[in-house]
Amino acid sequence: MAAVVAVVKHARLPFDAVLTAELAHSYKPSPAVYQLAVDYLGYPADKILMVACHKYDLKAARAFGMRTAFVARPLEFGPAAKVDVAPEPWFDLHVDSFTQLADALMPA
Repeated sequence: MAAVVAVVKHARLPFDAVLTAELAHSYKPSPAVYQLAVDYLGYPADKILMVACHKYDLKAARAFGMRTAFVARPLEFGPAAKVDVAPEPWFDLHVDSFTQLADALMPA
């Protein structure tokens, strides 16, 4: 958790909150992790956007009722790895970078 907060602060990213599975004393895709976001943020699940690069994270968040944004990381496991970064019809957003995600989330 401390490492994630340090990265966010160093990059001056304007997040409202940084939540990790560590706070739920569980691991994704446990529903307890997604419930943590609802409890801490005080919003219903359908008003929360789960951003991830792993489809299983987003699948569980979607099943919990959250909106989903997939950020492709094709080189996550190295240049020789075959990583599934194909869009899924149930993603609310599918982007290739956090810059694209920011652009997609900015009001027109």
